[in-house]
Amino acid sequence: MLVTALCRLLQRRRVPVAPFKPQNMALNSAVTATGGEIGRAQAVQAQACGLQPHVDMNPVLLKPNSDIGAQVIVQGKAVGNMAARVYHDYKPVVMEAVCQSHQRLCQQYRAVIVEGAGSPAEINLRARDIANMGFAEQVDCPVILIADIDKGGVFAHLVGTLELLSPSEQARVAGFVINRFRGDIGLLQSGLDWLEQRTGKPVLGVLPYLHGLHLEAEDAVAASSLAEANGCDVLKVVVPAMPRISNHTDFDPLRLHPQVELTFVGQGQTPPPADLVILPGSKSVQRDLAWLQRNGWQNYLQRHLRFGGKLLGICGGYQMLGQWLHDPLGLEGDPGSCEGFGWLELETTLAAEKQLRNVAGTLRLEDAAVTGYEIHAGVSSGPALATPLVTLDSYNDGAIGLDGQVAGTYLHGLFESTPACDALLRWAGLKQVTTPDYAQLREAGIDRVADAAEQHLDFARLAQIAGWPLDAAGGPCRAVTADGEML
Repeated sequence: MLVTALCRLLQRRRVPVAPFKPQNMALNSAVTATGGEIGRAQAVQAQACGLQPHVDMNPVLLKPNSDIGAQVIVQGKAVGNMAARVYHDYKPVVMEAVCQSHQRLCQQYRAVIVEGAGSPAEINLRARDIANMGFAEQVDCPVILIADIDKGGVFAHLVGTLELLSPSEQARVAGFVINRFRGDIGLLQSGLDWLEQRTGKPVLGVLPYLHGLHLEAEDAVAASSLAEANGCDVLKVVVPAMPRISNHTDFDPLRLHPQVELTFVGQGQTPPPADLVILPGSKSVQRDLAWLQRNGWQNYLQRHLRFGGKLLGICGGYQMLGQWLHDPLGLEGDPGSCEGFGWLELETTLAAEKQLRNVAGTLRLEDAAVTGYEIHAGVSSGPALATPLVTLDSYNDGAIGLDGQVAGTYLHGLFESTPACDALLRWAGLKQVTTPDYAQLREAGIDRVADAAEQHLDFARLAQIAGWPLDAAGGPCRAVTADGEML
């Protein structure tokens, strides 16, 4: 959040600025114009800078596919699946890519703002660290520690983190920022004074808790609906929060829609009645399909369809709607095949090469214009594809089946297009639809965090620490990392 805010503040001052995160671990990702894959958070930060996302902004992306393993993506391309211990040994290799990407950004932009990952005081991961202090030491840049006061224990977080750093790392910490404060700031002042006296480092600002803030999440599944219906007809939408759910930012336009009641349903929760059920993307489709079956979703979905509800699958969820899932190479687990739900006449085979592209076309529903992006390794085939859901420039995508009651697509982000969102909600049963402009809502969230930072941060002092110019003239400047236990 803070990196996004600072990117927008510098962009407003016409300082060429870019975001950078050496290593991101997330299942929310974005596709760059050149067909690379980066963390969704860096795409949001690029937007705050007025830039298109680029693979150099997030040179290492880890997409967990189990509790001890992940797909490793370097400079936009997958290099393979690695267990945690194997990746730890591989870090010196990816550090070279990280430094190359950072150097290129510093040559192009006067300010580069670097986001850390988790806590810089994770002692067990300190050796070969590329995400936090190890990177800061490598490129010799100042560090700001950020802590989330809403979690509690903020002074212990900051002092404890500082104490666990090496002397050289402590020296490069230039100050603190406290995030998500609510209450009387006067009651906090004695603690701020103590912190500065105890550490000899300044508190550069206390950012307020912003109720109802919308910024696309880095990874954690966001809350359900944020908007209020205000007396309108409401469409009830249910999304299973599967263990390996990916790109759940697909549903942000629905969370913010005043005519939609969106509910994520997780482990042990009973899914409520719905007008529309959406099966989301997944990093491990067969495992998440098995999770759905263990948790009673097969019966729930059969009942939902029997009573006339609509069912939509996106990416991995689309693959689940077919008859078979094949993984002959063992890309998501043990090699083999499993049966899907069988509501679309198609089958999907996972291939080694991932499909990564931004697309535009027409939704077959009402011929509505749609934009989106594809991130998938599956190739689907079968009779259902003769009735596609989307027509793109050079090929068709998705399928509509079961008398128009079930549909699927590989396109992420299809609800961000207002005409497509309108058409899909009408298909699901909402008669009169008024969809907000999602692009404006996203911009408003970025501007809101920037406004809060401008009001509550000592921006001039921060700029001096970081070496940021406050005019647009001159050459490149140094980077600054933003690390914290909860950034």
